[in-house]
Amino acid sequence: MATIYKPFLNDDMSSTRTLLHESIPLTGTIVSGTYSDNNVKNFSHGMFQSVYDYPYLSSSSNHVFDITCGYSSKSALSSSSNSQNSKKIAIYNQMAQVLVGHDVTGSILRFDRDGDLTDGAKLNEVYFLNLSRLVTKDEIKKGTFSLSLLTGSSYIARGTQSWNLSSSARLTISDAGAATSYKTNSPAGEYSVLYTSSAEPNSSSGVGLLYYQAGVAVVTASVFDDSIMSNDAGLSLDKVDSILTGSTIQVASDSFRHRIDNFTLNNTTELNSTIYFCRVNHNEYNYSANPTYTSGSKIRVKNNTLDNPTSYITTVGLYSADNELLAVAKLSEPLKKDPTNEMILRVRLDY
Repeated sequence: MATIYKPFLNDDMSSTRTLLHESIPLTGTIVSGTYSDNNVKNFSHGMFQSVYDYPYLSSSSNHVFDITCGYSSKSALSSSSNSQNSKKIAIYNQMAQVLVGHDVTGSILRFDRDGDLTDGAKLNEVYFLNLSRLVTKDEIKKGTFSLSLLTGSSYIARGTQSWNLSSSARLTISDAGAATSYKTNSPAGEYSVLYTSSAEPNSSSGVGLLYYQAGVAVVTASVFDDSIMSNDAGLSLDKVDSILTGSTIQVASDSFRHRIDNFTLNNTTELNSTIYFCRVNHNEYNYSANPTYTSGSKIRVKNNTLDNPTSYITTVGLYSADNELLAVAKLSEPLKKDPTNEMILRVRLDY
């Protein structure tokens, strides 16, 4: 325990922020086929399904994302005769109020195609990919998200690791250019519009939205407008509108999963640091408070009275204003200290 405390001055402290990025590739075989859907967990409530990178009953599996779908009550597809109609509307409203917010009347805003939240084109029928914290960390790095979808007559079947791409069109959706053109008018943080690789970004070509801090991708179902949707669970080939209205959320999610060819992103880990410069002047800390420093009222490290007092610094303690120990830093080796030298010990606290 220290007996002499030295306060920090403003010049003795510095704060820094470092962003660490990790590339996360996920192939469609993991999502759709490799483990015969044993890595996909469905729930009795039937409102979403969870996708893992390995059979979810295994202790080594990791949660990758949740997938679900929904549509607005103002959608042309909305009908009380639809399968799980109220649940699909509830999912849309729940995600919209968290990611888009409310207008001045308290009504839930709908997902906007170009993100300006005006009365322009809306995304009324959408799929949601809720990426896990394990994947996104603190946020998705802007400009790195890419999702490739199969939009033709082929799909990835269960228990297989390959598929016939020659009979299926491939559509790539990304947030290209988002590093400089992202939006901030969401209660969930920053987001950008998703575009297809074949479309010039403009107010009418957006096919989804990507929320970076929330880790949620919203993809309009209209990307499959010209496609035949199916999976290998005994479904008949059908259009996406029929899948959304006539099938359960689980079946609709299955259909989307089996269309995922590949997607990649870079996540971000924000590392905040405070650096403390512990300045030891020539006339400070030349004596040790350790009881073993003296023997019989004599300093052990001095052979005669004319020798300089000497100590060996091994530890730095950071204390509160009330002299309560908050953090301890250990040196890699003891540093000899006497009145002939001075030193600065750099202590970094990461959080």
